Amino acid sequence: MPASKASSWLTPRRMLMASVVVATITITLKTLAWYITDSVGLLSDAMESLVNLASAVFGLVMVTIAARPADDDHPYGHHKAEYFSSGFEGVLIIVAALGIVWTAGHRLFDPQPLEQVGWGLALSVASSALNGLLAWVMFRAAKQHRSIALEADAKHLVTDVWTSAGVVVGIAMVHFTGWLWLDAVVAIGVALNILKEGGHLIWRSTQGLMDEAVEPDVQATIEETLAGFAHSRGDTPIIRFDHVSTRKAGQRRFVDMHMHMPAAWTLGRAAALRISVEQALMSAVPGLRASIQLLPTDVEAHLHDEKDLI
Repeated sequence: MPASKASSWLTPRRMLMASVVVATITITLKTLAWYITDSVGLLSDAMESLVNLASAVFGLVMVTIAARPADDDHPYGHHKAEYFSSGFEGVLIIVAALGIVWTAGHRLFDPQPLEQVGWGLALSVASSALNGLLAWVMFRAAKQHRSIALEADAKHLVTDVWTSAGVVVGIAMVHFTGWLWLDAVVAIGVALNILKEGGHLIWRSTQGLMDEAVEPDVQATIEETLAGFAHSRGDTPIIRFDHVSTRKAGQRRFVDMHMHMPAAWTLGRAAALRISVEQALMSAVPGLRASIQLLPTDVEAHLHDEKDLI
C-alpha cells in the first residue's frame, strides 16, 4: 500500500477501533491462560488487557470529539479532548496495578501450584505478538496525525508486551525451579512497571491541558522561518518579530507573535507581508495556526504588566 494511502487509512479513529478489537481478543486469550494455569502472574496480565479495552473505548470517544469542527462555544476546536483520553488511561493503569499488588500479596503468602503451563505461556505469547504488531502500527499513525491518544494507547500496548514477556519468563522459572512464590513476585514486578507508565501518562495529560509549548524541533522550525523574513538596514531593524509564544492542543499547534515594520508602510503592504509569513509558517509546520499582530518598528507592546497579575 502506498505511503499516502496508508497514512490516510491509519486514522486515529480506525486505529482505536482496531485497538478495541485486539484488546477483546487478548483478554480472551489471557483470561484463558490464567484459567488453565491458575497463575496470579497471568491474571495480572489479563487485568492489564482489560484496562487496554477500557482505554481504547474511551480513547475512541475522545478522538471522535476532538475531530469535531470549531463552533461558537469552542472557537479553537475540540482538540484537547485527546488529553482526557491519556489521563483516563493513566488512572486506569494505576488502578489495575494496585489491584494486581493486592491479589499477588495474598498469593505470596499462600503460593499455589501451576497447571498446564505450556498452554498458558503459548496463549500469552500469541496475545503479546498481536499487541506488539498493533503498537508498531499505532506509533506510526500517532506520529503521522500528532495524536496523543494514539501515542498513549500504543505506549500502553508496549507496556503490555513487556509485562507479558516478564510474566512468561517468571512462569517458566516457576515451572523449572518449583519456586511457587516466584509467581506472585513476578506479578508485583509487573504492577510496579505499569504503575510507572500510568503516572507518566497522567503527567503528559496535565501538561497538555495547561497549554504546553510546542516541541523543540517545531519551535526551531518556527524561528528559522521567521528569520527568513527578518530584515535590518545596518544596525537598524526594519522587520522584526517579538513576543513569539506557542502552545499545542492535541493535533493542533498555535503560535502568536508581534511583527514590527516601518510606520510609513501602507496597510495593504503590511497585510501582504503578514499573509506571506503566515503561509510560510503553516507550510513549514503542518497543522499550525498563526496569529500575527502588526506594529510599527518603533512601538513596543507591554505584556505581563505587574498590575495584570494582581
